[in-house]
Amino acid sequence: MSNITNTYLVPTTPSTRIHKDHSLDHCYLEGKTHEDLHTGLFACFLSQEDPKKVIQALKDLRWIEAIQEELLQFKLQQVWTLVDLPYGKRAIGTKWVYRNKKDERGIVVRNKARLVAQGYTQEGGIDYDEVFSPVARIEAIRLFFAYALFKDFVVYQMDMKSAFLYGKIEEEVYVCQPPGFEDPEFPNKVYMVEKALYGLHQALRAWYETLSTYLFNNGFQRGQIDKTLFIKRIKSDIILVQVYVDDIIFGSTKKELCTDFE
Repeated sequence: MSNITNTYLVPTTPSTRIHKDHSLDHCYLEGKTHEDLHTGLFACFLSQEDPKKVIQALKDLRWIEAIQEELLQFKLQQVWTLVDLPYGKRAIGTKWVYRNKKDERGIVVRNKARLVAQGYTQEGGIDYDEVFSPVARIEAIRLFFAYALFKDFVVYQMDMKSAFLYGKIEEEVYVCQPPGFEDPEFPNKVYMVEKALYGLHQALRAWYETLSTYLFNNGFQRGQIDKTLFIKRIKSDIILVQVYVDDIIFGSTKKELCTDFE
């Protein structure tokens, strides 16, 4: 215990939301000075809280943009289709989850809104069947780094944006329209889901099956023991890909293989 310090430095960087690219010289409020504007903005940053309900988020342009970005991903990936709820079926509720993205200094740089299905209301055997999906263990990741060090190659990391929206589901699932964004012409209709929404029990498995199928079709083989490790050999070179849900680390003895994989 003698080598443990008894004093600690407290970070002084404020964790407030700041728009660094907009000068106060471009702002104008009638009858207000720059000092008033500084004071007002600072008080606003300190008092601002993340929205708890969609009605609060819709009052903030930044959260509106975050919500629109999420809905754009749904449209691009063709996640669902607006339909009438079939007789005898029930729709799973949806909700918005709001989260701030921070930089290394703890300053909020981006607002992230995610639409999540209320999967806790799903019933096994009705709304989903098999849900198991392998997840990389910390021991496997350590072995990955040890092998990379032995082979002397660089390890890269990537994060898949809206990863679950790529996974196709086999079950017949219906969800309610996003709160605050119901279709005014068809408010009673629901969405038939074709891709895996966050929150659904089968979402993780659907994403893993989609990703692994893609890797198989591109010459990769799955590890016999670690099912989250994918290997591809080209002559004397090798590329390794380790999957942890939507985070991927990869490396190769030949840099061009990493570029091609990316």
